[in-house]
Amino acid sequence: MPPVKDETLREINCFDINIVEKSPAKNSALVDVRACNKPAAKVWFRGVRSSKFRHVYGVSFKRERCYDNIKITRNAHDSNFCAVNPKFVAIVTEVAGGGAFLVLPLDHTGRLDFNASRVTGHKGPVLDIKWNPFNDNIIASCSDDCTVKLWHIPDGGLSMHLTDWLVELHGHKRRVAYIEWHPTAENILLSAGFDYLIIVWDVGKGEAVKVIDCHSDVIYCMSFNRDGSLLATTCKDKKLRVIEPRRGIVLSEGQCHQGTKASKCTFLGGQGKVLTTGFSRYSDRQYAVWDQHDLSKPLVCETIDSSSGVVFPYYDYDTNMVYLAGKGDGNIRYYEVVEEAPYVHFLNQYLSGNPQRGLGYMPKRGVNTSICEVFRFYKLHTSRGLCEPISMIVPRKSDCFQEDLYPDTAAPLPALTAKDWLSGMNASPILISMKTGVTISTHKPRTNNKDTPALQPQDANNRKKFAFLSRETTPDYRPLGTWQPTNDNHVNDNDVQAINEKSQKTNANQNTKFHQLQRMFGKQCGDAEPVPLYKQINQGDVFSTEHELRLAFNRQGEELRIVKRQLQNSQQRVRELEQHVAALQAKLQNQ
Repeated sequence: MPPVKDETLREINCFDINIVEKSPAKNSALVDVRACNKPAAKVWFRGVRSSKFRHVYGVSFKRERCYDNIKITRNAHDSNFCAVNPKFVAIVTEVAGGGAFLVLPLDHTGRLDFNASRVTGHKGPVLDIKWNPFNDNIIASCSDDCTVKLWHIPDGGLSMHLTDWLVELHGHKRRVAYIEWHPTAENILLSAGFDYLIIVWDVGKGEAVKVIDCHSDVIYCMSFNRDGSLLATTCKDKKLRVIEPRRGIVLSEGQCHQGTKASKCTFLGGQGKVLTTGFSRYSDRQYAVWDQHDLSKPLVCETIDSSSGVVFPYYDYDTNMVYLAGKGDGNIRYYEVVEEAPYVHFLNQYLSGNPQRGLGYMPKRGVNTSICEVFRFYKLHTSRGLCEPISMIVPRKSDCFQEDLYPDTAAPLPALTAKDWLSGMNASPILISMKTGVTISTHKPRTNNKDTPALQPQDANNRKKFAFLSRETTPDYRPLGTWQPTNDNHVNDNDVQAINEKSQKTNANQNTKFHQLQRMFGKQCGDAEPVPLYKQINQGDVFSTEHELRLAFNRQGEELRIVKRQLQNSQQRVRELEQHVAALQAKLQNQ
């Protein structure tokens, strides 16, 4: 059929289609439809919109590359309960008393030991955890005990339960619900509590620098823009606010979603727009796009579905894609954000039969560029104690680095100091190339000065143990009454007499039965004794040996998994053959 042109009237299956006006959008036209003498209706006929992310699909990792046997928290709080960086994955766990979360190196996949080491310093349930964007060994956590704490995780992971924190922040009168690191300034952390307050912390000094008191009810979410100069929040009073966090001034506010459940928000790149998710007054789930300067009405508001789980938005600044995932859902929807109306275009969704309790996501510097991975989730299952990585992949035939998929991304380096940011300076994030700086991780040793709290590393006690064990022990079997301790700086005649007496007893004991046997078999008492094993192995060799043993253990575990898989296949084949034999026997009996 030839295309419909202006001033043209065609009859198609008793439909009269007349073009009313041309749309500025590409390959679309607004038409007037008259069918069987019914009133006219306006319909959008849209062509296929070109996009390099149109065919993005999700792939879940195999079971052996997941994290299994984890007692994931059952807290009903609206949080992700999972945080990831290129070194570690942290998961909030269920405990009988107090609060704890698990920290695992990324390569420690498989079934987790039941007695695995955890961070156990909180007195109440942990509600939110976030990794420091500029130091992959520092994690912040907030809890029901009204505190925010910072922890240092050693490079190899935890070898024992961690109870010593770096910094403890007191200031909230009620439990602390959410925390958020500043995206460009070092040592700036925000916390939101159930006392309706947002506190800006300088964690380098361990003190609060600003208290934002502009909310009249419980805060549901807070999100920084790209350079950290603005903060968007949603609240139980059904209002969306854009706040200047250094002065605590509300720049704009407006009525958000009218539903009773929690709403979430995130800034959309440098476009000056905010995306929110929430519920309508009829309990339908929605997303809306707002102009940050005018929150009186949304630019776009669309219904997602009628499920009951809170929807969390995850925005990728590099690809301009936003992912919407609901608590209790098994799917993840993803959209592409553009600058012109309707601003958000649906791409596809990742479907799964297992609902999710929370989702963590990997920073862009930790994704795998060799398989064109543009985003990676870490999904916490509700029914099984499983953390499952999910890769979002753009299908490409070439194995080369795809520069159009990976623009320069945020580096693990702060663009500002805390003092500069508090004085009013703003700066965009420092960028690094994904081609040369992929999987970059940071490590900053602890420093002890007047501005940062002084804490010894966790393995200092282990070094003391090695130093003690490396010393040779000389036993003294004389009665305690014959030896009198003296000052370190003086040796008197009694000490000399006691030492000579000990030497005489030692020489007299050379003729024991044991020494006679040694001489009989060719070993003289005067021969040099062999060097003990703990003297031959220095501390570095101990660690290298431990690393080799760990690698050997991992190899054996992989071999065992392969053997188990082969055994399962062989058992399945045996069952199939037995069924085939039974069918043949039945056929022979019928004949």
